[in-house]
Amino acid sequence: MPLVDLDLVQTLAVGGMTLFFGIGIVRAIPALQRSNVPAAVIGGLVVAALVTLARVTGLARVGFDTSLQTPLMTAFFTSIGLSAGFSLLRAGSGQALRFLALASVLAVVQNAIGIGVALACGERPLLGVLISSTALAGGPATALAFAPQFAAAGVPAAEALAIAAAMAGIVLGGLLGGPIATHLLERNGLRGPGAARSPGPPAPPSEPGRAAHEPDSGTAAGDEAEEEGGVRDALKALTVLLVAMAAGGVISAGFAAAGLTLPGYVGAMLAGAVARNIDDATGWIGIPHDLAARIGSVCLTLFLTIALANLRLWELAALATPLLVNLALQAVAVALFCRWLVFPLMGRDYDAAVMTGGFTGFMLGTTANAMAVMHTLVDRFGPAPRAFVVAPIVGAFFIDFTNAIVITTFLSLLS
Repeated sequence: MPLVDLDLVQTLAVGGMTLFFGIGIVRAIPALQRSNVPAAVIGGLVVAALVTLARVTGLARVGFDTSLQTPLMTAFFTSIGLSAGFSLLRAGSGQALRFLALASVLAVVQNAIGIGVALACGERPLLGVLISSTALAGGPATALAFAPQFAAAGVPAAEALAIAAAMAGIVLGGLLGGPIATHLLERNGLRGPGAARSPGPPAPPSEPGRAAHEPDSGTAAGDEAEEEGGVRDALKALTVLLVAMAAGGVISAGFAAAGLTLPGYVGAMLAGAVARNIDDATGWIGIPHDLAARIGSVCLTLFLTIALANLRLWELAALATPLLVNLALQAVAVALFCRWLVFPLMGRDYDAAVMTGGFTGFMLGTTANAMAVMHTLVDRFGPAPRAFVVAPIVGAFFIDFTNAIVITTFLSLLS
């Protein structure tokens, strides 16, 4: 069987083409758009299926250079850290802490369910942790970040299984979030203010320190000055990301020296958060936050595309039963958790119901799921400003910290 090994540049090129292939598929299939399935997921899985087909038919064995996966993933999590400003956190700090506590408890429950399923299927308990909070509450990036540790602990096909569980969770989160929240809204007769106008969510707060770094289109230099300012801001955003990533490596080394086993991105997230809040307080750095977020999104998209294209789907056949059974039980657990705990403890009001949709989205999939679900709800039922402060804070940032602690604890106990 011929071996086709792609180098770094070729792998990135295939990743880019795969992404746009996925975009075309999502646009052509409305059901995928309604489920909020990322184009990178669709394109990557299709390429993985083609690679698997080539392998099993003896046509070729295709290999990818994945050396950029870790830096791309770390860059994304650094951009998440750069979004965690104190001004935003203060806006919903009390409810955010309660929401975070609920999410952290559910992460533990998810792992308990996964361990039970793994044992019932005659598999190692750690497999249940991998396909539960690691892949579901953590999402694809966290799943792939922890996969090497699970593989080292003896879980077979850890990376392929983790990403398969995470992708299925994204679909579930998109499909279930809206119906769960809508049930609570209809059951309790809840509507937002001005529901007839169907406005979207409130605009995010302005970023401190950005005004001084916006291009001035009214200067005599005109478009040339504006273009130069845009390039300067892009370079500054990239530089801030790289410096925070470098500092995060030092922080992660300190964690390791202290005996804490955490994925490398945690240090980078912390470094990003520190940089963000120093900039908010002083304006010394002048971080172009929007550009940093876009760079992070690009890195995540390429990371997911390459990782998914490199999936060894042929290794999943023996583990299909525990994976499917676990997903079904996790969906039921999230629905019950939202109905009996999240909705009552978050206030039993309209915002609390909308938050259950977001909670479902990021506890089964990603924060993108959560935001898409909540946007759909407010378009129909009216604005929910509190929900749009609390859910992103927890889903995009803090749950990654607490979930990493939960995962690491289970790894230590079960290894």
